[in-house]
Amino acid sequence: MQAEITIGHEAGKKPVLFDVEELLATRLLVQGNSGSGKSHLLRRLLEESAEMVQQVVIDPEGDFPSLAEKFGHVVIDGSAYSPPEIEALARRIREHRASVVLDLDGLEVEQQIRCAAQFLNALFEAPREHWFPALVVVDEAQMFAPSVAGEIGEDTRRMTLSAMTNLMCRGRKRGLAGIVATQRLAKLAKNVAAEASNFLMGRTFLDIDMQRAADLLGMERRQAERIRDLERGHFLALGPAISRRPVAVKIGPVQTGHQARAEGLVPLPNAPSGGMEALLTGDLTADVQGTSPPPPPPPAPKPAELVPDTPAVATTGEPAAGDSVDRDAELAALLEALAREDGATFQSASRLYQTFLTRARAEGFLGVPIDMAAFRRQFAIASARLERLDEPTRARVLQLGAHVDDDILAPYLAIAAAASQGLSAPEDEELARVYGTSSPGRIRRLLDHLEKLGLIVVREEFGGGRSLLVPGLESQPAE
Repeated sequence: MQAEITIGHEAGKKPVLFDVEELLATRLLVQGNSGSGKSHLLRRLLEESAEMVQQVVIDPEGDFPSLAEKFGHVVIDGSAYSPPEIEALARRIREHRASVVLDLDGLEVEQQIRCAAQFLNALFEAPREHWFPALVVVDEAQMFAPSVAGEIGEDTRRMTLSAMTNLMCRGRKRGLAGIVATQRLAKLAKNVAAEASNFLMGRTFLDIDMQRAADLLGMERRQAERIRDLERGHFLALGPAISRRPVAVKIGPVQTGHQARAEGLVPLPNAPSGGMEALLTGDLTADVQGTSPPPPPPPAPKPAELVPDTPAVATTGEPAAGDSVDRDAELAALLEALAREDGATFQSASRLYQTFLTRARAEGFLGVPIDMAAFRRQFAIASARLERLDEPTRARVLQLGAHVDDDILAPYLAIAAAASQGLSAPEDEELARVYGTSSPGRIRRLLDHLEKLGLIVVREEFGGGRSLLVPGLESQPAE
């Protein structure tokens, strides 16, 4: 198999080749300030080698999902999975040799770091029979291998630094070839940067970064000024996979990604006197609440339908109608008891379902009373604790939630229940409990997601207050 790719050309138009097999053994470090062309370089490298080797991209900025359109990479949204699921995905990726992009754009910085660390550790700890060669690209590596803790916790820093060190120091024997890209060499942990044998250095202006880049390229300190003068998309390359001496290379074009925005000045719009103020401040309420409410949901299910009717216990003769109702009530009681336990909503759905089935069997139910999909929905309803509402209000809230996805049903019902009682929003602790998180960031993203779906309207005030309105619900918080 052809192992060389062309990443660009020298000034004399001579192609600069990159030996992918050598890269697997020697690793790569890319450095350059914002706007120097790092992402373009990484994309060129990934595109040219996509048919040769498995690729895993850690993407904190959402720059690389477009690789899926042409090259078939699987895009994994890091915010959609729990930590155990992220680790399980990493193991499957190694087993099936899938090229993937781990998109972390939906997470806060510390969550991005912890998610990436767990993912990299799971890649590293894969069984020996799955040690296939793979390029592991980590963009913005100064986040994941910081030289100092900075704003993240020390435990998070140790966790991510261990994962990155394993990738760069011990990953070769496991088939993992680390490619790290950073804006600041001074912010990247030295034991991570030192393990790379190939370097592509782009434009940088700070003296400390220029000096470190010059040292890695084997250049004299007085030659470091050359790095400051590089144009966008131009890099100095050195390493056994590229060249035995520093060579200037202009990175070639790419096939995927968004077109860069036009540079330069654009004339400001002409507006009559006072017209711009009217455009900005006029009818803000309608803009916040949306132009039209969502279509009304279908009628609410009857209370008895909340737990599907299923034959639970083998009996002699035909069961009486009252027996079926009693068994439904027993199932509902099991669900409610499970939902009320401390920490229940913080557990995975599969674990909760197994606990529910165990308790159901202990109560005399044979087989599977309800399937996993029905359990998730009924558990979400039980977690929202709607029994404090009167029956008509409870039915209306359930009607509004009839078409809401299971994973966001519980917090939506809690918000709707609070609004129906005239409250501006549920207590933060209650919203965190029903959603199963202790992260304020996840709560904020949940509210943003619900608002984008048209399920709620969030009204923020500069004084720190917040009201949550539910379209289609008659009773709302007082203005």
